[in-house]
Amino acid sequence: MRSAALLAVFCTLLAAATPALAYMGPGAGLGMLGSLFALIGAALVALFGLIVLPVRMLLKRMRKTPPTPVEPR
Repeated sequence: MRSAALLAVFCTLLAAATPALAYMGPGAGLGMLGSLFALIGAALVALFGLIVLPVRMLLKRMRKTPPTPVEPR
């Protein structure tokens, strides 16, 4: 019940907020977009690395040929 009251207060405060009427120039906007793209790109590269590394290790293990047994003389 407490979370419902907290949600009601949050929604009331959100509805009562007025717009900031702030201007963000093109330089700041492009900088923000560049940072956002870099962050998304880094996350994708990290995810790709987490997926590819186990696959590469598995393929390397599968390619490894078993040693040939040495026959006694």
